[in-house]
Amino acid sequence: MSCASCHSPAHAYGPPNGLAVQLGGPRLDREGARAVPSLRYVLNRTPLWHKKFVENPAERILEGNDPPTGGFGWDGRFNSLHEQASFPLLAGNEMANAGPEAVVAKLQAAPYADEFREVFGATIFDDPSKAFAQALMALERFELEDPSFHLYNSKFDDYLDGKTQLSQQEQRGLALFDDPRGGNCASCHLDQKGADGSHPLFTDYEFEALGVPRNPEILANGARDYFDMGVCGPLRADQSEQLNCCGLFKTPTLRNVATRRVFFHNGRFHTLKEALRFYVRRDTDPQLWYPISSFGRVNKFDDLPTLLRGNIDVIDQPLTRREGMYPAWTDAEIEDVIAFLQTLSDRDTVNIRTRYVRDSEASARQRSTPIQKAY
Repeated sequence: MSCASCHSPAHAYGPPNGLAVQLGGPRLDREGARAVPSLRYVLNRTPLWHKKFVENPAERILEGNDPPTGGFGWDGRFNSLHEQASFPLLAGNEMANAGPEAVVAKLQAAPYADEFREVFGATIFDDPSKAFAQALMALERFELEDPSFHLYNSKFDDYLDGKTQLSQQEQRGLALFDDPRGGNCASCHLDQKGADGSHPLFTDYEFEALGVPRNPEILANGARDYFDMGVCGPLRADQSEQLNCCGLFKTPTLRNVATRRVFFHNGRFHTLKEALRFYVRRDTDPQLWYPISSFGRVNKFDDLPTLLRGNIDVIDQPLTRREGMYPAWTDAEIEDVIAFLQTLSDRDTVNIRTRYVRDSEASARQRSTPIQKAY
């Protein structure tokens, strides 16, 4: 497999299919741990991992600690792209190379080996560790500098530049997206121009615990004692004792989100409409998303151990509601928001967007069995 097997250039450098997690390993039959994010836009503006600590105890009680920010990956554990690139190359459930030497041997046999020598020196392959390091740097420079990673040619970019107008439905969707008393999306998915006139990336790079339901499509979730807890493990080890970080995952960009067929860190949802309905009805109708126990109680936030479920966001709109209350958006308003989010698709994805919506809705109908029956 290649990097493009999961980060397809034809799919906004995101996954080319609707699998919750992609398959890798020596025989391409081993599941990855998390859903594949898009690589467009965010790579060249991602800040270093940072977690601010509030020293004053009274402030911690009243305001809490700020969430972590930055770093690459769903859990922010890499601070450079060349460091991040080594992980999929060597991971047993991804490219599954035995070590840097195995990667360099493949490079040396590749049809572009002579180009590699031209750039890094005729004897570069004599030192496998140096060749491996240069290969990682080459990947980093490509991801940071190639124009295909930051096109800024969506309808919304044209709208920001005054070149076009949004339709009435798209305008309604934008208003719902921005409303702090409703969807409140823009509080994390920033949608305003920067002070320098730069176009927004629709992420603040911070981390959030949304309480996304456990995904039975992931084989590892069949083990009752397995939990993907984001910042505090299992892939990230240096924050394992920071229990207030368990369940936190980085806020992704929403650019090209309407072209995707898999959503959230565990790929639990397969249509944009499903993902948005969960977001606004997580607390008003939890029985739609979480399993029901033999006592008739909803096992809410079931993808975290019980003792850590206090980390889930219940203080920011629209995640403050309770059962029986009206959700922040009606189904008609969700359609308006989807219309707005479709304006974030780059021009090279427009031709596949309609097919995605059609295929995703058909796939959702096939999976219409209530979630409780999956447990």
